[in-house]
Amino acid sequence: MYFVYLLKSLKDNKYYIGHSNNPDKRLIIHNSGRVQSTKFRRPFKLVGYRSYKTRNEARWVEYNLKNHSDKKKKFIKELES
Repeated sequence: MYFVYLLKSLKDNKYYIGHSNNPDKRLIIHNSGRVQSTKFRRPFKLVGYRSYKTRNEARWVEYNLKNHSDKKKKFIKELES
């Protein structure tokens, strides 16, 4: 099982979308500063996630969310509520 997760930076209130097979462990990695793209925006909180059967499916959803602002806004709105 793979997940597309949504993190919110407590520093700048911006969002980060990623995929993982363990979103809770991935949050710890992000908050430790070991992820180059997010290390200066720490700390993060896990807003939520959606599950998918395969890694390819999760990667495809992540790609679409990152490249289509309307889909990204809808994803954020659904997980925030």
